[in-house]
Amino acid sequence: QAQLVESGGGSVQAGQSLRLSCLASLTTYLCLGWFRQIPGKEREEVANINSDGTAYYADSMKARFTVSKASANDPLYLEMTSLKPEDTGMYYCVAGPCRGGLFGEFGVVLWGQGTQVNVSS
Repeated sequence: QAQLVESGGGSVQAGQSLRLSCLASLTTYLCLGWFRQIPGKEREEVANINSDGTAYYADSMKARFTVSKASANDPLYLEMTSLKPEDTGMYYCVAGPCRGGLFGEFGVVLWGQGTQVNVSS
């Protein structure tokens, strides 16, 4: 059964960094990425990464977030720096067809259960 399992969430202070991980068990080849759900806001895409290592970011995420995946068998990571209280929310690992760009919410075919990130001021 295909699944995505996130880890690495937690509580940090503003300005600190956090790295999220995602272990993927897939039955078909898909690209991986991240979404987040901030309280009071719509769920938004953070980034995804293609099979050749090319990463695609939502414009608002480029400055402080880095998505990476060393090889096909390695976890997906999301490195978040200079965290702000407004980054507080649930972060989801996602999988979708590789299209050379952001998935869009309707392009995601598999969601992880999410990992909570709390940033205090």
